[in-house]
Amino acid sequence: MDFDAVLLPPRRARMLAQGLWHERTINDDLQACLQACPDKLALTAVRVEAGDTRAFTYRELARMADRVAVGLSRLGVGRNDVVACQLPNWWQFTVTYLACSRIGAVMSPLMHIFRERELSFMLKHGQAKVMIVPKSFRGFDFEAMLAGLKPSLPDLQRVVVVDGQGPDSFEALLSGPAWEQEPDAQQVLTGSRPGPDDVTQLIYTSGTTGEPKGVMHSANTVMANIIPYAQRLQLDAEDVVLMASPMAHQTGFMYGLMMPIMLKASAVLQDIWAPHKAIELIRAHQVSFTMASTPFLTDLAKTVAESGQGVPTLRTFLCAGAPIPGALVEQARAALGAKIVSAWGMTENGAVTLTKLDDEDERSFSTDGCPLPGVELKVVDADDRSLPPGQPGRLLLRACSNFGGYLQRPHLNGTDAEDWFDTGDLARIDERGYVRITGRSKDVIIRGGENIPVVEIESLLYRHPAIAMAAIVAYPDERLGERACAVVVPRPGQQIELAQIQAFLKSQKVAIQYVPERLIVRETLPSTPSGKIQKFKLREMLRDGLA
Repeated sequence: MDFDAVLLPPRRARMLAQGLWHERTINDDLQACLQACPDKLALTAVRVEAGDTRAFTYRELARMADRVAVGLSRLGVGRNDVVACQLPNWWQFTVTYLACSRIGAVMSPLMHIFRERELSFMLKHGQAKVMIVPKSFRGFDFEAMLAGLKPSLPDLQRVVVVDGQGPDSFEALLSGPAWEQEPDAQQVLTGSRPGPDDVTQLIYTSGTTGEPKGVMHSANTVMANIIPYAQRLQLDAEDVVLMASPMAHQTGFMYGLMMPIMLKASAVLQDIWAPHKAIELIRAHQVSFTMASTPFLTDLAKTVAESGQGVPTLRTFLCAGAPIPGALVEQARAALGAKIVSAWGMTENGAVTLTKLDDEDERSFSTDGCPLPGVELKVVDADDRSLPPGQPGRLLLRACSNFGGYLQRPHLNGTDAEDWFDTGDLARIDERGYVRITGRSKDVIIRGGENIPVVEIESLLYRHPAIAMAAIVAYPDERLGERACAVVVPRPGQQIELAQIQAFLKSQKVAIQYVPERLIVRETLPSTPSGKIQKFKLREMLRDGLA
């Protein structure tokens, strides 16, 4: 794959001069762990449904990474080849990324909720050479799905199945044979090591263009975020990080996979969110930090309060993905005893703003934090003129962690000659520099931290024979923040029900989380004179209960 990370070279000299890029890769950090604490517990991976646990010291983790790296090379994977990984928070996810980093391959983490429609685009667009999936997870057969997709993906040479049987299993191809002891292993492991500016991650984000965009990150861009993030939260080698948020999101990838290794800390992975299990893990492993979206915080605080099982070692819970209600901060503080930190970020940058540990609690529900070191923010009007504190407008950022660009979509990079990136969000900044996201100029619904690609779902609805017009808008939800509502105008003589829409979209093989959970049928939709649907009016009607 030829990566067009065009946003990296122009700012390299400035980032190095300012000390914001650190010129190291995850290989360097794993080697530092091997030298300083080889027998320290590095990773504990818990599979909730399967009921099993696998633990690795740093020595064992590095050995397995070497083994899988040589195994990948035996499958033809080399420098700049893409290895797609659609795994839950299992140890194989962590090891696969470390293995790719050994041989200069690029990992493309894919959410386990994706189905044929999303995967067919992402795997083809990223030219994935190898795809790693579970045999099954939460009752779904991933192996069968990929068997059906593979003939339409000319670049995909091999599908590797975790818990599979026979020659295509992860165990047979990658983690079983002692590849690291083969005569050519050291040459394989050292001959194609990536540099800090090489693309290390290709991660897809849902947007408003009707198709996902492939975000390219280098070691320099992700580490430029993780280091100040950990410093602001006062995290170090003594911490234990629980990660139940998916590692196919930046939350899990950067702060559950990479950060613990960079800190020489320990990580605990939980593959299915179950608050009772999270409490058990926090108590058993003395977890001190976790990061997740608002529903996780709600569930954990409620379950701790109801069960009486406290989590005394949990020092900090960072909550992002949706505004935190003030009542929830109070409840969580009382139940958990942990500091609740609010944050805002993007796939393209990682966490951008965080509240501080010594901030008053009110800041966590009235703001989304202030910028990390290396991040500049400004709010501008429609003509790109900076607005004074407190005035809402378009949010632009200039950050050391800004991505390298969208793969094969440089015209969508949204970054000007001075490196200002248009976030697509609306915000205001107060006199102290704290940000509040007030809305989105882009048409995205965020359901429990997961972006719903509105344009794509709408385009599918227009194919339904009973629908003349359709719009997808958000409606508020106490637990998930937002859910999706379909507002449709039927064709003459036709009737439409929610179950029909849901069945139709499922037949189109979209992720179940993208399917609308509410339906409103109307005779007309509010529109501009040019015919553009006025979604703000639909949202207002939903909010006011008039629909």
